[in-house]
Amino acid sequence: MALTLTEASKLSNDTLLAGVIETIVQESPVLQRLPFIEITGNGLTYNRENAAATAAFYDVGDDWAEDTPTFSQKTAALKILGGDADVDNFLKTTRSNIQDLEAAVVQLKSRAVQTLFDETFITGDSTSDPNAFDAIDRLCDAGQVVSMGTNGAALDFDHLDELIDKVRGGKPEMLLMSRRTRRSMNVLARTTGGFLEADRDAFGNMIQFYDGIPIGLNDYISDAKTVGTSADCSTVYAMQFGEGGLAGLTAPGGLTVERVGSLETKDASRIRVKWYASVALFNTIKLAKLTGVRV
Repeated sequence: MALTLTEASKLSNDTLLAGVIETIVQESPVLQRLPFIEITGNGLTYNRENAAATAAFYDVGDDWAEDTPTFSQKTAALKILGGDADVDNFLKTTRSNIQDLEAAVVQLKSRAVQTLFDETFITGDSTSDPNAFDAIDRLCDAGQVVSMGTNGAALDFDHLDELIDKVRGGKPEMLLMSRRTRRSMNVLARTTGGFLEADRDAFGNMIQFYDGIPIGLNDYISDAKTVGTSADCSTVYAMQFGEGGLAGLTAPGGLTVERVGSLETKDASRIRVKWYASVALFNTIKLAKLTGVRV
């Protein structure tokens, strides 16, 4: 069963761990919605559907043609991400009346883990960095790419609708874009007389919707990609989450907080925030991207 980090934190009795997860998901729209599948082992080998089976009409006595879907075997290996947080015993003792120093240090480390996951989710490339998992940009199939043109172009709703239609089996569950592209959408909505819906998420943050689809922001989506002669292009991603679409992979226990304990060389104690995680795309039609988006 796949659970989001928010739901997984409800099953934890460790107050520090629950606080770490809450800190991580609060800052990341992807981690708020991306479900994670627990797997045993160091990776998952799965069959990705390439082409669906077909059916036909037949007359009485006709020979029936056999047709089956085609698959390609993929492997997503778990990667290790995390970091250590050292809490100085002197500061913890003398400044505990101001704030919980341990909680503050772990919170900062948790945000670093979230930042690394969000960055790798967009830019990860296991060929150049074997320690990282592949980003959605690499997982996206060539047939699921919509282009704004040879040299890119300003965003318009026609191309955005085409991107949404590339995701099959229901609407996308998120449109992920840069802040610049979100600003362009706001300008486009005002100039065309349209509007973007707005509401609050589970953490009280304002979030916008296009055609009922949540708009997520990621600071690692570049606004300086080269398309043709233009070097100021960005990308918009549309995705469906779940065990039949885009899902995260995690080792049993998920994100963990480990108390390493007192250090030998200095008067401090160490806490390790670690996560064995990856991302898998189980069906190519659940992920699409719009390239060449300019101002």
